Amino acid sequence: MTEFSALDKKILNELQGNLPLSPRPFADIAEKIGCQEETVIERIRALKESGYIRRIGAFFESGKLGYHGALIALRVKESCMASVAQHINGYAGVTHNYEREGSYNLWFTLHTRSPEEETRILDEIRALDGVERLLNLKVKKKYKINVQFQLK
Repeated sequence: MTEFSALDKKILNELQGNLPLSPRPFADIAEKIGCQEETVIERIRALKESGYIRRIGAFFESGKLGYHGALIALRVKESCMASVAQHINGYAGVTHNYEREGSYNLWFTLHTRSPEEETRILDEIRALDGVERLLNLKVKKKYKINVQFQLK
């Protein structure tokens, strides 16, 4: 899949910020953009399989729910990158991780309920094969939380 159809763009625009909280959200989207629920589901499945959609889910204000956030940077040996990333993905408080160029080459976000939980998780990660260094950048102030791309 190399190009989005006009319908794909409408669906993606709706998914980014207008996903209804209802028993049949895809039917609601279909009605809004003028197609069938099955078509919306089929297109979402195709976009997901093609890698254009990673996840569909809500964003919550984690601080108001009692969580503390941090951005974590790791220096990981290239030969261990995949196994370290896979291990990190196993923690419920990790929303995403990504590989970057530079000295710190694997970054992820971590939300925990307590400083003790954060310490325990980061100690486990520090001990993984291939992790050479860990930098904990605690959230002090949020500057943005919502990025939406309007596809035309």
